[in-house]
Amino acid sequence: MLSAFEWYGCLLLLTGMTRSVSQRMDSLTPPAPEYAHSIRLDGDIILGGLFPVHARGERGAPCGELKKEKGIHRLEAMLFAIDLINKDPDLLPNVTLGARILDTCSRDTYALEQSLTFVQALIERDSTDVRCASGEQPIFAKPDKIIGVIGAAASSVSIMVANILRLFKIPQISYASTAPELSDNTRYDFFSRVVPPDSYQAQAMLDIVTAMGWNYVSTLASEGNYGESGVEAFVQISRETGGVCIAQSLKIPREPRPGEFDKIILRLLETPNARAIVMFANEDDIRRVLDAAKRNNQTGHFLWVGSDSWGSKISPVVQQESVAEGAITILPKRASIEAFDRYFKSRSLSNNRRNVWFAEFWEENFGCKLGMHGKRPGSPKKCTGLEKVGRDSTYEQEGKVQFVMDAVYAMAHALHRMHRDLCSGYPGLCPRMSNIDGKELLGYIRNVSFN
Repeated sequence: MLSAFEWYGCLLLLTGMTRSVSQRMDSLTPPAPEYAHSIRLDGDIILGGLFPVHARGERGAPCGELKKEKGIHRLEAMLFAIDLINKDPDLLPNVTLGARILDTCSRDTYALEQSLTFVQALIERDSTDVRCASGEQPIFAKPDKIIGVIGAAASSVSIMVANILRLFKIPQISYASTAPELSDNTRYDFFSRVVPPDSYQAQAMLDIVTAMGWNYVSTLASEGNYGESGVEAFVQISRETGGVCIAQSLKIPREPRPGEFDKIILRLLETPNARAIVMFANEDDIRRVLDAAKRNNQTGHFLWVGSDSWGSKISPVVQQESVAEGAITILPKRASIEAFDRYFKSRSLSNNRRNVWFAEFWEENFGCKLGMHGKRPGSPKKCTGLEKVGRDSTYEQEGKVQFVMDAVYAMAHALHRMHRDLCSGYPGLCPRMSNIDGKELLGYIRNVSFN
């Protein structure tokens, strides 16, 4: 879909966030259930969206803390792209895009459960033997028919979801999944992506290591498709190229036990000359690795080389900037979307009620609590509702915002060309597109190009 990618390293320089806010905020937001949120936008054509709005939960809980950048920035990028497309008179004219956006909670099994929502409309419901107490037949709410899915983020989640979407011929476009195995078109035939596979990223990281003159390094991977495939590609390319030796290859368990990250730091210290650590890890694991290094008084010892899961994110290094100082992280070459910055900074509690997680973001972002229904426990400050993103809090566009928008636009352009071919100038959805064939849409997606 995208023909060329370049990777670059960037030094992370981060600042803390300090602001004081007070006054009242009791009734801006209604109470909401703990989990199973979704964003629903009505439209003629409905796209699904999968985003890691929350981290993986601990102690059996499906969901953990909010992901302000990886979750909220990215899903807002999808909403923003849909807004732009719906306002564009030249792209899908007289056709409105809608959305059903779900939270994966950064867990593949939970994401699979959530994504069943996308196929409900395609499953025949037999209600012949079902009767209400009055003896009448029940009236079932008709679920949204999802014609395509934007997501997921983590490769393990995309793999899990792709296995069910392909059964129902629902095309999927990921904005962040880079595992090489997703390139297997025989297994993931309805999966596409707008980011390059990890083999490109591994080569870029090896180039960085070589340029820095480091010939003895260790690798660290989060358990799962993304981390393990990335490290495997790095090790393989290192062997083929020569000049870089691998001291240790360590893996972070999917469900780490207490003290696990301290053990990892101690293991890395067993080869003290291998100070450079090549990391293919999710942002939660990155944060806990850095925290363990700091706790073990190893600030300044390790030289971190982080993959795109670290990229330009602030969250992995907040309050531990000293141990992360000098880290080199990479991202696919991207353009910062200034229009998105303006859009996101203009979001408020009053104008963004469609995002059911925005009140939670507000509390986390500004360190305050929204009255009696607030989710931030023990916060001494109450939100005023007058806080402003970028003025009263730090803001930097998350590194995959452009790719989320690319994925939405790829789907929209494919639908536009399908509409042009099938509807021949018919205003709105013609009968031939009232029941979109997923395999036919996939053909348009695979041939789409746009600027």
